[in-house]
Amino acid sequence: MILQYVLLVVGFVMLYYGAEWLVKGSASLARSLGITPIVIGLTVVAFGTSAPELVVSVIASIQNKSMIAVGNVVGSNICNIALVLGMASFLMPITADRSVVKRDIPLMLIISVYLLLISLNSEISRIEGVTLFGGVILYTVYNYYLSTREFKLAQAGAGSVIEGEAEAELDDIGFVESRAKQIAFIVVGIACVVIGAQVLIDAAVIVMKKFGVDEKFIGLTIVAFGTSLPELATSVVAAMRKQMDISIGNLIGSNVFNILSVIGAASMIRPIPITGGFIESGLIIDYGVMMLVSFLPLVMMWKDSIVSRKDGVVLLCCYIGYLSYLVYKS
Repeated sequence: MILQYVLLVVGFVMLYYGAEWLVKGSASLARSLGITPIVIGLTVVAFGTSAPELVVSVIASIQNKSMIAVGNVVGSNICNIALVLGMASFLMPITADRSVVKRDIPLMLIISVYLLLISLNSEISRIEGVTLFGGVILYTVYNYYLSTREFKLAQAGAGSVIEGEAEAELDDIGFVESRAKQIAFIVVGIACVVIGAQVLIDAAVIVMKKFGVDEKFIGLTIVAFGTSLPELATSVVAAMRKQMDISIGNLIGSNVFNILSVIGAASMIRPIPITGGFIESGLIIDYGVMMLVSFLPLVMMWKDSIVSRKDGVVLLCCYIGYLSYLVYKS
């Protein structure tokens, strides 16, 4: 049993550093090829930060552990908002761009409702997976269009604020000059994410089954927390550096990416059955919590686009309350 706990830690560490190295190597390669920071942020960085969720859910789907695949995404989205945003705003109040309130959060809620609707029949089919994955392509193209348009407007106005923010974000990631090292970072990063995901799933299943809990609980808690580690570490560090102005947008984008690409890819590989039924299994409650904590930042930022320390406490209490519910139910 001690070995399984050790493997859990090893899986977490490999997921975290694998994602870090994948982003660093890919971003460095893209920059050396002359790709603009905005494009890198919308593609390479977005994919890298969601790589743990993607790989974990795909492997879980292949192994016919469908509830881990779904629970991972739902739990990760709850964790990103309630825990990550809650902790970050508690450390330092967060001011977001108005577009987050007007565009990004409503879009995230619409996509969450769509996921709810296609889950009502207790299965996410391959066709529904195609619609989800097609959505992430449209989402990326849409964001690219908006970012390039805003970048051109900024250039025509008082300097390139957007480009400066993108450059600063990539500087925090770090630049690797050697082409060989760039490729090595990418290869090792992918290997660590894939192996770490496999180790994490296997160890989590063994540990949790010893305690008599089901796959859904595993996906919603330990696996979801593990795959959210990159976002958690990045956001906490950014809050301590007082650089949280665009991080909430990244968290919202990560949640959208999780639903569209992760569930989409997993269900295209193999249709995802919801064991025990969507309503009967209680997954409808987990979906409800996900949409509630996704809606709360909209209410909190409606007037002044600020998530205050008080709001952070509310979000953290929601996460603690939800975990308590899961433990009690299990």
